[in-house]
Amino acid sequence: MVKYVCTTIILILYMGKGFAQKSHFGSWSIINAQLTLSQNWAVFAEGQVRSQSFFNHHFYYEAKGGVEYKLNKKIKFAIGAGNFGTFTDGGNFLKPKTSNETRLWEQAVMSHKLNRVKLEQRLRIEQRWYDDGDYRNRFRYRLGLTLPLGDEKNKSSKIYLTTFEEVFFTDKKPHFSRSRFLFGPGYQFNSFITLQPAYVYQYDISKNSKQGKHFLQVSVLLKLNPGKPLLKSNHPQAK
Repeated sequence: MVKYVCTTIILILYMGKGFAQKSHFGSWSIINAQLTLSQNWAVFAEGQVRSQSFFNHHFYYEAKGGVEYKLNKKIKFAIGAGNFGTFTDGGNFLKPKTSNETRLWEQAVMSHKLNRVKLEQRLRIEQRWYDDGDYRNRFRYRLGLTLPLGDEKNKSSKIYLTTFEEVFFTDKKPHFSRSRFLFGPGYQFNSFITLQPAYVYQYDISKNSKQGKHFLQVSVLLKLNPGKPLLKSNHPQAK
């Protein structure tokens, strides 16, 4: 089964390179790290970079982090903050910046199991401050599905397929500002590291334009202390 995942990853990379030569297929790199504080609390940090071409002409970055609270196995809450920068097209982080944003957000994540399929809903509310003095609110809803592959009896299957659709709304016109679709495989090497390559299509709407962009996204997900929280708790584990 590992060979199938490796083959899929190679095919995605090869297809992405082919599209990059024909249609300016972009790249999207993510690294996310989580540190468990207790049975209910965790902190996380994430960095992202995006490019207009295939791993070239990087124009955007995100540096963010936050705190997560697990109410039970089905519901989680989080609050986060970060810096988000957009650069001039035509090079790698070419100055001057066209946008520099400080963002605060709150979110709720609800998970459900439908046989082997995990259904996840995420609602996020964002407060966005820009260096030019502009302020905006944004509201995001994401619906995702994850299907573990391999032997059904193996509940800890390391291989999975995942997909989601996310929509973005603002309190300013045009109120519907973006949609984002993702599909791809994932492989959990161990309890610490997961690799997830995926195809992403993002469609943006503004007052003056409407445009879509294809990306190859590669995510590395790190759990720094899985199953070993820093703080011991006398409370029963969330159910």
